[in-house]
Amino acid sequence: MKEALSFDDVLLVPKYSDIESRKYIDISNKLDGNINLMLPVISSPMDTVTELAMAKAMDDYGGLGIVHRYNTIEKQSSIIKQFHMKRPPSNIGAAVGVTGDYLERALAAVNAGANIICVDVAHGHHHSVEKALKVLKEKFNDPKFLKRIGSVHLMAGNVANVEAFNDLADWGADSIRVGIGGGSICSTRIQTGHGIPTFQSIRDCSYTSRDAKIIADGGIKTNGDIVKAFAAGADFVMLGSMLAGTSETPGSIFNSKNKKYKVYRGMASKDAQDAWRGKSSAPEGVSITIPFKGSVREILDTMIGNIQSGFSYSGVKCFEELWLKAEFIKQTSAGLVESSTHIMRGK
Repeated sequence: MKEALSFDDVLLVPKYSDIESRKYIDISNKLDGNINLMLPVISSPMDTVTELAMAKAMDDYGGLGIVHRYNTIEKQSSIIKQFHMKRPPSNIGAAVGVTGDYLERALAAVNAGANIICVDVAHGHHHSVEKALKVLKEKFNDPKFLKRIGSVHLMAGNVANVEAFNDLADWGADSIRVGIGGGSICSTRIQTGHGIPTFQSIRDCSYTSRDAKIIADGGIKTNGDIVKAFAAGADFVMLGSMLAGTSETPGSIFNSKNKKYKVYRGMASKDAQDAWRGKSSAPEGVSITIPFKGSVREILDTMIGNIQSGFSYSGVKCFEELWLKAEFIKQTSAGLVESSTHIMRGK
C-alpha cells in the first residue's frame, strides 16, 4: 500500500544562503504567457471568500481572485465590471460549473472583463469536465473571439493524482487545482472515503509531462504550508480558510459574547447547497463561524514576508531555484509537537 504524506509530515531542510535581504527574493510566477502574478496566491471561488472586495485586494497585492459562481450570471458579471472601474488592466477570474448555463456564464464573465475562467467542481476527473473544457477551449480559440476579446486562461479541477492532471491538461486546462478532501471545511474524505493528502498530490502531479500549472488547493493551514507546497512542485496556491473571516470576504460581521465573527462555509455544505440551489443532497462540507480577522491586507503582508523567508531558508531567490534545491525530511509526531509553539501546550 502506498504511503501518502501531508504537510505536517514533512519539513524543509535549511540550506546555505548568501541572500542579504528578502527584497532580493522574487516570488512571482507566470500563470501563462500573458498573466504574471507577483504574489502566487489565488483566493478560492467560495461565496464566503471571493467577491468584489477580495478580488480587488488580491489584485492590489499581485495575486488573483476568482469570483464564485453561486449567484446569478448578472451578479457575477456585475462584480467583474465593478472590479474594472478606474483600475489599470488587471486580472480577475470567474468560476463556472459544467452543466446548464456554464457556457453562457463564462461568456458573460469574459465580456464583463474576466481573463480567467475556472471550471469549478469537486471531482475534476469526470466526463462532464472533459466536455465543458473542450467546449470552452474551442470557443475561446475561435479566431473571431480572439480578435474581439483576446486570450482567456482556462483553470480547472480538482484532481488528486497525475493521471487526472494529465487528462485535464489534454482536455484544455491551462492550470489545474490539485487537492481533494483537504479543505478545512471539507468532509469529502469522511463522507465518501476518498481523497489524497494535498502535499502528496502535489508531489505526484509535479512529475507530469504536461505544461499546465499546478495550483495547490486544500489542506494549507499556515504560511509554512504554502512554502512546502511550492517546494513540492506547486506553481500557485489557492486559499480559502486563511483568507476567510476578513473585512474583504462576503457576509456580515456579527457579535457574540463581545467578540466579532463571520461565517465561513464549504460550497458542498448543507447551508451552502440550500442557499444556492434550494436543496441539499449528500453534503460534503460544513458551515462554521470564525473569529473576525480584520483586513486581509494584513494577512497578505505577513504572508509575503513569510514566503520570502521560506525561500531564504532554502538559499534560493526564485521558484526555479527552489525546485532544484529544496530537500524534504519526514518528521515524527514528536517532531511535529516540537515544530509548534509548544510552550503554549503547558506543562
